[in-house]
Amino acid sequence: MSPVRMGLGWDVHRIAAGRPLILGGVTVPSEFGFEGHSDADVLSHAITDAILGAAALGDIGMHFPDTDARWKGADSLVLLSEACRMAREAGFEIVNVDSTVILERPKLKDFRMAIRERLAGTLGIAVERVSVKFKTAEKVGPVGEGRSAEAQAIATLEQRG
Repeated sequence: MSPVRMGLGWDVHRIAAGRPLILGGVTVPSEFGFEGHSDADVLSHAITDAILGAAALGDIGMHFPDTDARWKGADSLVLLSEACRMAREAGFEIVNVDSTVILERPKLKDFRMAIRERLAGTLGIAVERVSVKFKTAEKVGPVGEGRSAEAQAIATLEQRG
């Protein structure tokens, strides 16, 4: 049996006026943010699911349900940190994370390094092991129409000895 595991994460949130736009724990200047029970950090949620999935520990909704008042307005990096702790307790180390944010606007390229650094610190791995890419939906579907944002992530974990 291979000691390497891969997990896939995906999340989507509606765009909401008057909320902060938070991606990977970094607040991006914008007139809108994302709707959600926590801080609605779509990127951190996708990575959290990828890590939980790679370790076969369920998903974000199982561990941090939106019906639990403890998670109302929660910092999504806290959820991500908890998922990392659970994966490590299950005998896994995080090798790397590759992620993509799909959002029509604002342009995010100037925030890439800050997001990577913030995520790397939370994941407990070197920034060189965290990839964050940005795409638009080319004006197609709810993301392209500016009604929502999506994020996808793949996490690679390695089982310890």
